[in-house]
Amino acid sequence: MLDIKFLLNNYHLLYKKLGNYITKLDFKKLNYLYNKNKYLKFEIELLKSKHNFFTKKFFSSKNKKIFFLKKNIKFFKVNIIFRKKILDRNLLFLRKIIFSIPNIPYKDVPIGNKDNYNVIIYNWGVIKKYSFQIMDHIKFGKLTNNLDFTDASNISGSGFVIMKNSIALLYRALSQFMLDIHTIKNNYSEVYVPYIVNKNSLYGTGQLPKFSSNLFYVNSKNKKKNNYALIPTSEVSLVNLFKNKILKENDLPIKLVANTPCFRYESKSYGKNNRGLIRLKQFDKVELIQIVKPDSSMFFLEELTNDAEKILKLLDLPYRKVLLCSGLMSFSSSKTYDLEVWSPIDKSYIEVSSCSNTCDFQARRINSRYKDIKLNKNIFVHIINGSGLAVGRILVAILENYQVDTGIIKIPKVLLKYMNGIKFINYNY
Repeated sequence: MLDIKFLLNNYHLLYKKLGNYITKLDFKKLNYLYNKNKYLKFEIELLKSKHNFFTKKFFSSKNKKIFFLKKNIKFFKVNIIFRKKILDRNLLFLRKIIFSIPNIPYKDVPIGNKDNYNVIIYNWGVIKKYSFQIMDHIKFGKLTNNLDFTDASNISGSGFVIMKNSIALLYRALSQFMLDIHTIKNNYSEVYVPYIVNKNSLYGTGQLPKFSSNLFYVNSKNKKKNNYALIPTSEVSLVNLFKNKILKENDLPIKLVANTPCFRYESKSYGKNNRGLIRLKQFDKVELIQIVKPDSSMFFLEELTNDAEKILKLLDLPYRKVLLCSGLMSFSSSKTYDLEVWSPIDKSYIEVSSCSNTCDFQARRINSRYKDIKLNKNIFVHIINGSGLAVGRILVAILENYQVDTGIIKIPKVLLKYMNGIKFINYNY
């Protein structure tokens, strides 16, 4: 969340960066409540001081003063409770407003809300030219009976898949390969996390309140009363490991990786770039996060993005790195790079990772700080996250980029040791 002081003192900057989010705010009311709360806090502390004074007097007084002292103690206690109720109500109102405002785009992020405002940083790899008609992964799955959307739909509804045989093995191999690279080569610590989280955790990372309709809630027909949901990304579990914690400066940066299923309901799941495995309601993702000091967070955003890119390079998949414009970033992000792999079927790029620096936005929401040794004070950490990578979409990229004219799909060399001797998948039936 944004600092309330910054919010109130930087209207023009916020309007330029966030547009309609800011024009809808009643700044006069926000300013009034902010100052009112400051005064209420001052009054409460003053009343507490007087309450304590009379309480001490009561325990050391003679009998003739007891009635007078009791009366004063009760008076100050009632007034403290009354003001606390007003303060809590005001804070709840301010929290609701502040939690609905997205992060501020970083200074070099282009302002806009369409793809043409994005900036392509660079392209990597060679896009192959095929002398034969390549096959869509959905058709390939039907031919080999290794990707079954029909039975999955009968079991769970649309947006799910059943993988079998060599495809299931390749899917698992990809996950293990990514984890090995990130833990052994990139020095991340692997973490196994819960797949069910509470609403406070979802507020902490910014999924709530904006994306409440995208969540799979648990054990309730009434979403308003339900306090739990399946994770839309393991970022939620990983980031909340640091909720209400003060970290040691020497422990930073902290680098964590987790491989989990993710559950996300997205109603707009049609279109050629949302076919088959590309847009599922249950999918696996290897997630990276870093907890870092503020002065180095942009450096570590580049590092985390490079760590994700390393997977694409080792798999020899052509991709591009894209700086997202302000309107296409996630709610919590201050700066985001998308990594997009080449799809020879669509003849376009498909996003397989978003790497974002949330700066202190998530840290403020979860109250995560570190003790600065020189300044001798607690400072909010910066939190960086990114996919390293989306497993299903990388599977699609391999199935469609590694086809050869003999009717087989080659297994990338770096995956062979995970494939139990399988070097290719035959689709020429």
